[in-house]
Amino acid sequence: MSVPRSRRSQKERSGQTRSALLDAAITLIHEKGLAGTSTSDIAEAAGVSRGALTYHFKSREELIASAIEHMLLIAIEELRAFTRAFIAQNGSSDDIVDFLWELMNRRLFLVTLEFMLEARRNATFLDTVRPVVREWHQALDNIWNQLADRYRVEPEFARALMNGTLCLIRGMIAQSIIRVDPAYYAGLLDFWKRDVRAQLSGSGSGAVVSMGQARKGRA
Repeated sequence: MSVPRSRRSQKERSGQTRSALLDAAITLIHEKGLAGTSTSDIAEAAGVSRGALTYHFKSREELIASAIEHMLLIAIEELRAFTRAFIAQNGSSDDIVDFLWELMNRRLFLVTLEFMLEARRNATFLDTVRPVVREWHQALDNIWNQLADRYRVEPEFARALMNGTLCLIRGMIAQSIIRVDPAYYAGLLDFWKRDVRAQLSGSGSGAVVSMGQARKGRA
């Protein structure tokens, strides 16, 4: 005897439609850029009508801001899952550099680059995306704090070191638009991982590395 399939509730259908629109928006922004992405394109890619799109999002700006939020929240959950695994497995700084490169290089940085340019000239859009960007940085700081505990360094030192890592990765990804050379970027990452390990090596003597010590070492 076959079991009848349960019907999706209106809430479930609405949630799936919204998710499809957000996923389609991110895909198109990555492929075509923000300026080249229209609401008609997004509706078509999501397989929904324009009416369904306008039901969920009153304006293109609202849809794009929600799509960015959707993407960053997914990335935040990945960061949190990585942090849990990092703690459980007593991970190394190499693991963090590799994870951040993979996460950012998928499409996260290039899409955020598109919305950062929009936020630069659109104050309303900037105000819309600021809260989730703050949550993103809080999730990053949580990982940096775990790294500080792992290597017995000050959290401020770990945050500076790993935020510098993110800046390096962003620059590498931006350069990859013009220079397609995987071996070149792999070499840069290996170089940086060695430097990060060297920066954290003060833990071997049992001393807690401080920002003041780090600055003194570079004087």
